Amino acid sequence: MWQLADETLDSRFLIGTALYPSPQIMLDAIKASKSQVVTVSLRRQTPEQQGGQDFWRLLSSLNVNLLPNTAGCHSAKEAITTANMARELFNTNWIKLEVIGDEYNLQPDPFALVEATKELIAQGFEVFPYTTDDLVVCEKLVELGCRILMPWGAPIGTGKGLINPYALKTLRQRLGKITLIVDAGIGAPSHAAQAMELGYDGILLNTAVANARDPITMAKAFEQALNAGRLGYEAGIMHERDLAKPSTPTLGTPFWHQQP
Repeated sequence: MWQLADETLDSRFLIGTALYPSPQIMLDAIKASKSQVVTVSLRRQTPEQQGGQDFWRLLSSLNVNLLPNTAGCHSAKEAITTANMARELFNTNWIKLEVIGDEYNLQPDPFALVEATKELIAQGFEVFPYTTDDLVVCEKLVELGCRILMPWGAPIGTGKGLINPYALKTLRQRLGKITLIVDAGIGAPSHAAQAMELGYDGILLNTAVANARDPITMAKAFEQALNAGRLGYEAGIMHERDLAKPSTPTLGTPFWHQQP
């Protein structure tokens, strides 16, 4: 059990709804992941349109918490407008805030992100900002009132894993009371386990499951990896050593004398 905003959840796996081969595979993969938080892009699917209505009905059947996002927005104004539309349509004050600053690596614009966060928090939103692993930017977002931060592991869709574990570890150490969720760049279950072993509270991913040869089995793999990583963190990961140390001590063990 853990706390995400004002919700108590069992699963630490947050999953996206894009890129799946079919709506049914999407549903089955989400169920296999045991996720209780599902992200949806308002700019990709709008409930007011016919295709959006069908998509909305599918998601409603899952009985999960929806986390609308502002994917595709390139300015604070655009993101704020999209967030308000999402709140009205999905009846939630949760918003995953994305403001893209660079088209090549889809890196968040830190200045627009801070601007939009300030305004949305003033409007009563629970903001889940998608950000880089920059400590100063993250601290500023916390100062504005964010209880949750979503730093990237690597650029969206790259599957490179945690390209800067040191920076992510620093965030965990410095922002001890903040909910931290690695968002973007996770490509393999081992990447997710690594993030959880650092003490992160959850993982959000989409492409690694949706684009897998078998999305349903991959969703199960990630679900188990998250649990393993979290248990490892709670149990206490051993510290690395430069020198070998025998697991079986030699003191007190018998030595047999062999006759020539």
